[in-house]
Amino acid sequence: MVTKHKEPTVLEALFPIAFLIVLLVVNIWIFGTDALSGSNQMVLILSAAVAGLMAVYRLKYRWETLQDGIVKSISSAMSSILILLLIGALAGTWMLSGIVPAMIYFGLQVLNPTIFLIAACIVCAIVSIATGSSWTTVATVGVALLGIGKALGFEEGLIGGAIISGAYFGDKMSPLSDTTNLAPAMAGTDLFTHIRHMTKTTVPTMIITLIIFGLIGVFSGAKGSVDQVKDISEVILRQFNISGWLFIVPIVVIVMIVKKVSAVPALLAGAILGGVFAIIFQPQIIQLIAGSPDFGYAYQSFKAVMMALYGSISVVTSNEIVNELLITRGMSGMLNTIWLIVCAMAFGGIMEESGMLKVLAEAVIRKVHSVGSLIASTAATCMFFNVTTSDQYLAILVPGRMYANVYRKRGLKPENLSRTLEDSATVTSVLIPWNTCGATQASVLGVATLAYAPYCFFNIISPIMTVLFGYFKLGINYYSEEEMKEIRKELAA
Repeated sequence: MVTKHKEPTVLEALFPIAFLIVLLVVNIWIFGTDALSGSNQMVLILSAAVAGLMAVYRLKYRWETLQDGIVKSISSAMSSILILLLIGALAGTWMLSGIVPAMIYFGLQVLNPTIFLIAACIVCAIVSIATGSSWTTVATVGVALLGIGKALGFEEGLIGGAIISGAYFGDKMSPLSDTTNLAPAMAGTDLFTHIRHMTKTTVPTMIITLIIFGLIGVFSGAKGSVDQVKDISEVILRQFNISGWLFIVPIVVIVMIVKKVSAVPALLAGAILGGVFAIIFQPQIIQLIAGSPDFGYAYQSFKAVMMALYGSISVVTSNEIVNELLITRGMSGMLNTIWLIVCAMAFGGIMEESGMLKVLAEAVIRKVHSVGSLIASTAATCMFFNVTTSDQYLAILVPGRMYANVYRKRGLKPENLSRTLEDSATVTSVLIPWNTCGATQASVLGVATLAYAPYCFFNIISPIMTVLFGYFKLGINYYSEEEMKEIRKELAA
């Protein structure tokens, strides 16, 4: 006898999410920024258990059916998991080879006291694109720029806004960023399609941001010294063989992306080339990392490159700020993020298989009558989760699973959803004092969240820009009629 499933009510569907939110608030309060090291993952597992109990005992689902939903959900994220592992490897060899240090070095050269705010924003954007991390950028170059800006007479909240605007632009656009990989994974598109689609809203937002900072800089008339940035540049130049030839590797990867080569082979090629260039251009770094002076260079090269690919390596210099920049974690550094994804996909799999996400999505759809209102609802949901769960990853994960099929039904390609997730979830997390991002950046910079938030023009304008693009139907990718026929068949099945 086949048991007929019950359709959940909106309140029943909301219960596991409410449980998740409450437990996450408690979790963040107890563990703070360490919550990503495992406790958030356990909260997701417990929330998945609550959703499972609701589905089995209230909605009459068999556990085997729910388990199939979990496996299917996790399987949909496997390509992103592979990409994350390769990004860790690529970051390691690009640091070892001097590619990332070269990007930082040349980026710092654009700094000019007369255009400090624009320069600070651009430098942080370059470093963040190179490293894939807004946190690392703010904690290293950002701290140096804050000191310089204060010496020039700028208000620290204004400097913090320029630093964070640039850092989060780079975080959004870098293929090395975990959130830039997470958003397309949740929406159901690929990394490079997502990045290309994001440029439509992100580039105009950045241009507006730079114009605002430029106008502020022109009227401020601040002048001063940039000795600290020069020190950083000199230390990098002493430690690494900085050469324009190093940019061959990122150019090759960019060409592969433009030629629409899949992310996995493109990133693997970039990681391997990074290792080769490390052997050619940075023998002193190879010897430092390998730490095996009694063996030949071939042995040292193999050991150092392998260490960069899979694990944590660091280059110690006389400058503490540079030391923070020259640390990578390899593939192993991505395991916490992958752990989080697997746990979130388990929660999302049960919610989706039991029909609870469908009920919530339909409740939203009933109030949504246009592309603009759908995108606005998605952005509002992301910001709601940023405020309530205090975590930008969950602000991407949960709405991403909730809205994926809604966009498909409306004929909107998944890159529209992934872009909206990044334009609203990633960038607004740092504006909230109790969010892990807001709390961390305030602590690192020594500037209160509410002091720098009004000047984070990029972060403030991004969600507004994505909603405006939705309402005016600008830069929206639609499925063709043939594709929609296939989607309708799939959804009906």
